Amino acid sequence: LAIRGLDFKLGREPSDTFTHNQHPDLRADFVVAGPPFNISDWWHASLTGDPRWEYGQPPAGNANYAWLQHMLHHLKPTGRTGIVLANGSMSSQQSGEGEIRKAMLEAAEGAGVVDCMVAMPGQLFYSTQIPACLWILAKGRSNGLVKKTKLRDRRGEVLFIDARKMGVLV
Repeated sequence: LAIRGLDFKLGREPSDTFTHNQHPDLRADFVVAGPPFNISDWWHASLTGDPRWEYGQPPAGNANYAWLQHMLHHLKPTGRTGIVLANGSMSSQQSGEGEIRKAMLEAAEGAGVVDCMVAMPGQLFYSTQIPACLWILAKGRSNGLVKKTKLRDRRGEVLFIDARKMGVLV
């Protein structure tokens, strides 16, 4: 952000995003995130019943669904977010993750907040060999205007893109 001269507000101090949310009132138009995959030691008892868990309390042993809901919580009613996570987040059923995913798909009277799922090619990141996917989530998926551009009504639709074979390791 600094190199590109982009405005940013990372918070007053280094902190744990989940237990010390430094932007509780932030409601953004767009959020782009690449959180750490499959964090197992993120949970703290103070997070029980947190308002960010609108679609269900994420499992204590994996933060993937906490990240998704944290980003959604910070969107404006017409906001959108793109989040890179491990491929397993698309299909895991452990500890209620399947129920949270179902709630996200059925949210807002069937309109859902899951706009698009992209399965990405393997070995995208130097730091891990875990296959990744891209979640595109959106609030307010009905007809509307964004910067004078008319959007189509996407309620109840999810676009799935299988891009696993669209890359070549260099």
